[in-house]
Amino acid sequence: MTVITSGEELGKKIAEAIPGSVVSSDKTSVMLESKSLAQVAEFLKNTPGLDFNYLNFATAVDYIDYFELVYRVLSMEHNHSLILKTRLYDRENPAVPSLVAIWRSAYFQEREMFDMFGIKFEGHPDLRRLLTWEGFQGYPLRRDYL
Repeated sequence: MTVITSGEELGKKIAEAIPGSVVSSDKTSVMLESKSLAQVAEFLKNTPGLDFNYLNFATAVDYIDYFELVYRVLSMEHNHSLILKTRLYDRENPAVPSLVAIWRSAYFQEREMFDMFGIKFEGHPDLRRLLTWEGFQGYPLRRDYL
């Protein structure tokens, strides 16, 4: 069983290493500035002792006022996990850096979020629809989709 890492403790480490990147943290998660997402992911993966080498899942939630992206990352070596979150407030052009170069498992998960929510992942190697067809109008998991 994976041990959940303290978000508060890790939030402090991230804030020290990458000032301005942490919005808040609690017992289980760290909320990040969206522009810092890739830099923090790289820090979590490549820092000895942290070694978060696997992205378990990535998903999005539409709260109408903003989209919240949720990532669960694991360290296979140290058997611990962490939830990373970030918010996107621009409904017209929501965009965040892609994490595919850091965690290959983000590849299809980012494509799914693009297809269902219209969130663009800057730097994704093949960002196109995954579940619907090219030419499909709208984004089915948005709350304002009709």
